[in-house]
Amino acid sequence: MPELPPPLPPSERTVGQLIGETIRAYGDSFWRVLPLGLAYAAVDQACVHRSYVPTAIIYWAATPLLVFAYIRACQVVLGGRLTRSVVLVAILVYAPFPALHAGYILPGLAWFAFVGLAVPAALVEHLSVRDALRRGRELGLADYVHSLGSLAALVVVVGVAEITMSAVLHTQGGTNVRVALFLADLVFTPMLYIGGAMLYTDQAARIRSPRPDRRRRNADLHPALDADPAGRADPQGKS
Repeated sequence: MPELPPPLPPSERTVGQLIGETIRAYGDSFWRVLPLGLAYAAVDQACVHRSYVPTAIIYWAATPLLVFAYIRACQVVLGGRLTRSVVLVAILVYAPFPALHAGYILPGLAWFAFVGLAVPAALVEHLSVRDALRRGRELGLADYVHSLGSLAALVVVVGVAEITMSAVLHTQGGTNVRVALFLADLVFTPMLYIGGAMLYTDQAARIRSPRPDRRRRNADLHPALDADPAGRADPQGKS
């Protein structure tokens, strides 16, 4: 069997490779991160058949549980010590999410892509609350398309996996629909937290190694490829 090519460095990692690395990291730490899915699984059960406002209220009420789950996943992937600043940053970042998510998930993802990396930044870089929020915005904007695309892809992958697992448990295993949904949330939700933590390394690497812009790349062309390089004689002998 041919060997797979080595993965790209974080500064050049694609969305697909981030998903692959997330799955691998999740598998390596499966039993450590599995309990982190309990919080979202319980919230999802409480939100079944509920409208916008009750759903948002439930998500706000579950703030401590969901915030802790993400911080813990960041610790598993990146290390770092839990401090009051990390917790405060996580709460501030999460606070608008229930209102954004309850109607449609994309605005919530856009918000997390913009400033959500403040949480791992506070954890790893030991920043104050204000500096962490500023750093989170800097990280998000380092390559916002990659940040948002990665989070959206993670949600799609996890969502498809959960639908598939819950359907199999219900149709083939005879499991109650609600129980099947709970188990699927429990198993796959930690991947979202792991992926969010790994996105921090991508965006931080992009800040350290910015991609050269098109103008810079064109400036590196050999003069022979230029349309009229300096000093070239006029082909028709005109001055």
